[in-house]
Amino acid sequence: MRHTHEVDTDNPASDPPRLVVSTGLPGSGKTTLAKELASDLAAARMCPDDWMMVASIDLWDSMTRARIEAFQLELSLDLLRKGQNVVIEWGVWTRSERDDLREAGKAVGAIVELRYTTAPVEELWRRIEQRDLEGKWGSRSIRREELDEWIEVFQPPTKEEFLTYDTASDG
Repeated sequence: MRHTHEVDTDNPASDPPRLVVSTGLPGSGKTTLAKELASDLAAARMCPDDWMMVASIDLWDSMTRARIEAFQLELSLDLLRKGQNVVIEWGVWTRSERDDLREAGKAVGAIVELRYTTAPVEELWRRIEQRDLEGKWGSRSIRREELDEWIEVFQPPTKEEFLTYDTASDG
């Protein structure tokens, strides 16, 4: 499916830029997938965790995370307008969040793709514990009770939702 795109005329591209939206719970493989896609697609990867860690900002500071994600969205849209591919690695746990990203990408002429990563609960927990052993989350980790709560909040994409994207896949 092609869209009319507003790609910068100083940098014409043969194909519209691609926005890849990744969704999944912690430990589901979003970061691994996003890094692979960013490399394969020569895409900018937007990950608030990385920005917060490098700036020594508490990963659990939800107000700062929201400001970073808002800035990353504006940066992503600017890059897409210039023909640059972008991978967004925010988790986007609700359908409405994913819909908003899809519509924003389409509004600037991007091809928008959804990637869903998932794993059984015990595997998610094993991966989170492994991250802790590797020191990837700083001073505070995810607690098992939080993961259990998030599983209840997370809205996995449906077949109907996948059909609203130009391309989509599990993993």
